[in-house]
Formats: sequence, structure tokens, C-alpha cells
Amino acid sequence: MSFRLAAYAVCLDDDRVLLAHYRGSHWTLPGGKVEPGEDPYDTVTRELSEETGLEGSVTRLLGVDSRVIPAAEALAGAEHHNVGVFYLVRVTGGLLRAEPDGETAVSVWTPRAEVTGLARSGLVDVGLALARDEPATGHVAPVPVGGLVRH
Repeated sequence: MSFRLAAYAVCLDDDRVLLAHYRGSHWTLPGGKVEPGEDPYDTVTRELSEETGLEGSVTRLLGVDSRVIPAAEALAGAEHHNVGVFYLVRVTGGLLRAEPDGETAVSVWTPRAEVTGLARSGLVDVGLALARDEPATGHVAPVPVGGLVRH
């Protein structure tokens, strides 16, 4: 089984959320892999900048999501365990752009009401639920995968 620790930014602006689109795939939250020796707190703003061109400041920790993706559904074809640390991040500057030579084709501010109609990672739903519900435990129920929701 492979393992990945990642940090994700939930950036909200009134009724909009910042989403990133993987090239030829689906929508997700800006974020990515925590590098060896890196603090997830630092990862989230680094990834936000790399993927979107925007600078941000962590407002607060929202929670943690742990999911095991079955081999039949994993991109690499092997069972995969992803642990995601979610932060509420306030955008402080920069210019929205695609990731140069990266996996993010475009990032856009999306009305929250339109999110359910998008092909998206379940991470989007987890991040929005954490921001909306602010659970004391920092944990929300797993998001069912199927239809427009992917791993």
C-alpha cells in the first residue's frame, strides 16, 4: 500500500471557493504532498502559490481526513492511503494563473452552489464540510465516491 500525507487549502470568498482543475481530470482543492521534513502548515501555502499563483495566510486548522483508496480505483492500480490536513486559508495577494509545467491546468473561484455539479475529488466535499460545520473533532464522515465524486 502506498501512503501520502498532504495539505489542502480551503479558500473562501463570500459564496465562492477556490478550486483547481487537474489537467484532463477533475476539480480539487489547491494543495499537495508534504515533502520530507516539511510542516503541513508550510506545505499548504507553498502548494497554493505553486498551483494558483496566489499567496495566502493560514487562518486556522479545519481538520484531518484519512482515506484508503482501493486498488481498483487508485490511479497507480495499488491500494493507496491518503491523509489530508485541511486548513482555512485567506488569500492575501498574487495573480490567479495556471501552474507552470504542473498538473493544475486552471484554478477558478467557483460559486459554492455550483460545486455539486462538477466532477470533483471527494476532498472538495470534505474541505467544505469542515469549513461549514467546524467540528470540534476536526473530522467529518467519509464522502461516498461515485457519480461526479472521485477519489
